[in-house]
Amino acid sequence: MSTMNMMDPELAAVCAALASEAMANGAMTIPERGDALGLRAVLETGMAAVPSPPSTGVSVSSHFAPTPDGSEIELRFYSTDTGTTTDRPAVVYLHGGGMISGKLDHYDGIVRYYVQESNVPLLLVDYRLAPEQTGTALAEDGFTGLQWLVDHADELGVDPARIAVMGDSGGGGVAAGTVILARDRGVPIAKQILIYPMLDDRNTEPDPILEGAVAWTHDNNWTSWRAVLGADFGSDRVSPIAAPARLEDFAGLPPTYIEVGELDIFREESIAYARRLYEVGISCELQVLPGVIHGHDRMSLDIGVTRRTLADRCRVIADL
Repeated sequence: MSTMNMMDPELAAVCAALASEAMANGAMTIPERGDALGLRAVLETGMAAVPSPPSTGVSVSSHFAPTPDGSEIELRFYSTDTGTTTDRPAVVYLHGGGMISGKLDHYDGIVRYYVQESNVPLLLVDYRLAPEQTGTALAEDGFTGLQWLVDHADELGVDPARIAVMGDSGGGGVAAGTVILARDRGVPIAKQILIYPMLDDRNTEPDPILEGAVAWTHDNNWTSWRAVLGADFGSDRVSPIAAPARLEDFAGLPPTYIEVGELDIFREESIAYARRLYEVGISCELQVLPGVIHGHDRMSLDIGVTRRTLADRCRVIADL
C-alpha cells in the first residue's frame, strides 16, 4: 500500500494540491544527496510560505545572548499581558529545519499562537545551523538560550523551576540535546516537548512504505546529518548531545511529550526514545498520529489532525 493511500484523507488532499501547485510553478527541484545548502534553500522557500494561525495580544522583545565561543545569538521573548506576570512557567523553543535551515521569522506566527492559547511565554532561540556549526554546537546554542532565560527569570516573571524545552523536527533533536546538557550541568527542566523530533543519525536507509512521504525523505535525513556531524558522520564518535538517540543513560531526564506521525520517517526513533524513558521510570506521553506524515501542521491549518495536534501542544504547554 502506498503512503498516499495510508494517509489521513484530508491531509492527502492537501499534499496533492501542494504538489500540483509546486509543479505548476516549476518549484519541484530536488537537490542532490549531500547538498546541504541546496536543501536549505528549498526548505526555507517552503517555510516562508507556511500559513500561521491567527493570534492577538502577544508582545515580543528581542535580546542577544553571548555564546561561549565569543559569538552571540538572537532570542525573542513572546508573552501575553493577561494572567499572572510572576512565577509563571515558560518554554524555550528550538525551531525546525533539519538542523540546516530555518529562521526566527519562519516561526513567529506559530509561536505567537502557542503563547496566545496557553498564556505561557516562549523564548525562541536563533541557534546557529549546520554546516557552518557542527556536532554539539547546535545544542550548546540551545543551552545558551536556556541559561539566558534562567538568568533573567526574575525580571521576566518566570519561575526557573518551571521552564520547558520544546522543538520540532530538527529543532526537536536540538531540544533533546539541550535537555541532556541541562541535566548534566544541573539546570532543572520541567518538561521536554518533542514534536516529530530528529533524533537518530543512523536513520538513513529508505523504508519502501514511508519513502512516499512528501515532506522529509531518508535522502534529506542523510544530507542533514552529514552536514551536522561532519567527519564523525557514520562513525561511533557521534555525541548524544548532537544525536540524542545515541544516549546511553536516560536517568534524570524530565517528563516528556513526544508527538510523531505513523508515516513519518522519525516514527521508530521517537517510539524508541519514549521506550528508553519508560525503562528508567520517566513519564512520557507518546502520541503516534494515524495517517500522518512529517510536518503535517506546516501544510494546512484547516484540517482536523492539525487542529487536534495544535490543541494538544497548547494543553501540554498550559499544564506546565
